[in-house]
Amino acid sequence: MTEEIDFIIDTTKEAMDSAVSHLEKELRSIRAGKASPAMLSNVQVDYYGSQTPLSQVANVNTPDARTIAIQPWEKNMLHAIEKAIMIANLGFNPMNNGENIIINVPPLTEERRRGLAKQAKAEVENAKVGIRNARKDANNEIKKTDVSDDMKKNAEADVQNLTDKYVKIVDEKFSIKEKEIMTV
Repeated sequence: MTEEIDFIIDTTKEAMDSAVSHLEKELRSIRAGKASPAMLSNVQVDYYGSQTPLSQVANVNTPDARTIAIQPWEKNMLHAIEKAIMIANLGFNPMNNGENIIINVPPLTEERRRGLAKQAKAEVENAKVGIRNARKDANNEIKKTDVSDDMKKNAEADVQNLTDKYVKIVDEKFSIKEKEIMTV
């Protein structure tokens, strides 16, 4: 194939990779019953006037399956971190003991598990939309190229194969996450 078509396919693959990595990030932040530092990955703390990720102002770890411990690098950040967790609206109730912030992760109810599975499914659908948009953009670019119709058809088939491959990857990631969420 021509360099132009190779470039279109490479660009499409990058866009699809991006959709999958965004999905992975979103799925990590969906709680699956046991405590994980990733649950707080989207929390932004007001650090001297600028919004900073929690992981850059404190050490976040999980001493056990039901607890998240946050140890700020500066003691005066305790209240700002506590406030940021509340603002993030994750359903957690942080407890400040003067040195650390402890979050007890409550066990999930069946209803909450279904809601989280539904949320994960919505993220998967968003990823699929991203993949399909990348396919559509690629096909439009292929149609604009100055190559034979056979080459265009072959390139479109390659893009469809890429699309099928990435949709399968996304579905597999959902299956794993759904199983994780629904396991008591």
